[in-house]
Amino acid sequence: MLFGYYPGCSLHSTAAEYDASTRAVFQALNIPLKEVPDWNCCGATSGHSLNTYLSHSLALRNLVLAEGVAPHLVVPCAACYNALRSTQAFLESGEKEAKKLKEDINSFMGREYKGVLKVHHLLEVLGAPEVLSLLKEKQKVSLAGLKPAAYYGCLLTRPPKIVNFEANAEQPQLMDRLLKALGAEPVSWSHKTECCGASLSIPAAEIVYELVKKIVQAAVRAGANVLVTACPLCQTNLDTRQPEGYNLPVLYISEILGLALGISAPWLNKHIIDPSPVLKSCNLSLTA
Repeated sequence: MLFGYYPGCSLHSTAAEYDASTRAVFQALNIPLKEVPDWNCCGATSGHSLNTYLSHSLALRNLVLAEGVAPHLVVPCAACYNALRSTQAFLESGEKEAKKLKEDINSFMGREYKGVLKVHHLLEVLGAPEVLSLLKEKQKVSLAGLKPAAYYGCLLTRPPKIVNFEANAEQPQLMDRLLKALGAEPVSWSHKTECCGASLSIPAAEIVYELVKKIVQAAVRAGANVLVTACPLCQTNLDTRQPEGYNLPVLYISEILGLALGISAPWLNKHIIDPSPVLKSCNLSLTA
């Protein structure tokens, strides 16, 4: 089945490794992706806090474009996923403002938003039973020895009435199940849905340092040898703001799955904290 693909701004810039590894994994699984043409920023950073109409307008334009690509849309970025799903929920509310927004965008684009698009986070697609079976079938390298702390962050599962692919928003398990199915030993820990500070990293770095410190220390206490995430902002903060004396690698879930599939991973050189010592100790090769 063809999936539409919305990479978002981060995956075309600071999180290029997330984009490259996601595309490589889908290619290895023979699941076609088609990037949404002429997509724009989803408005997830400052837009939603400054101007609600603008924020929803940015997301709705992407939804209209995506409806022309495929019935299902894959979104790797947690913030983009949250923004697109929130706009869908806003439109479904039937509020006066929602109706006006839809009318304005329909008029501006000359195309009608039909509301039939299914928006999925990357984890939701990869964790589907049929895709998980395919991953196990095509797996070339065991993840044995890898003890990941699966970090979901605050946007991927909240608010649960809008982003609801997990049964328990406070104790999500989908990433853990994915990793465990491929031989890893996910640790049980306390901070899997705590906020990392996100874009506060620029205006209030001291807050982010403190939040990251607590997350990294919790992962190490639990016995993790790697942090795994599915959010570009989370990965950047966790990779660049760790306290002195800590050196815990932070990888995207797509990078880990790529290793299990035997895919060459030149993008791993992009990380600030070098993951190669931990990966080599688990007999995970960076080249196919």
